[in-house]
Amino acid sequence: LASYIQDVPTVYDLEWGNGVLYGDIFKEPEFEHSKYAFEESNQGMLLRHFEEFEAEAIRLLDLGLVHPAYDYILKSSHTFNLLDARGTVSVTERAGYLHRVRTMARKVSKVFIEERAKLGFPLLKDQTLRDKYLGKNGKYTKENA
Repeated sequence: LASYIQDVPTVYDLEWGNGVLYGDIFKEPEFEHSKYAFEESNQGMLLRHFEEFEAEAIRLLDLGLVHPAYDYILKSSHTFNLLDARGTVSVTERAGYLHRVRTMARKVSKVFIEERAKLGFPLLKDQTLRDKYLGKNGKYTKENA
């Protein structure tokens, strides 16, 4: 959309502000991150980190610490993407890794909803919806959703 509005051919030609182009700021870092992801990443380290990030996310979820757990799920997902970019995981392993990330994402979503419900969905300003989700007894259940 910004390329269309500014009538430029690439994202790097977008004016970021005050005569500075997006490419002036981000082209080199994007190149370096791509080189790392596709050529230089340490696959053994990434495999270890995935396991560690997953274990930490699960541990934090079990403690009800949804926000730090979410951060570790994002780290797990990013680490998987780096492994996948290098072809480190086979097609069969890829499905397993995706399943593991999805399982964590589902669990963090569930715990997040439970956390918000305990607080009475304070950001949900529509009282009708709040009553619907909290139910007659004031407690969130899947049936209320």
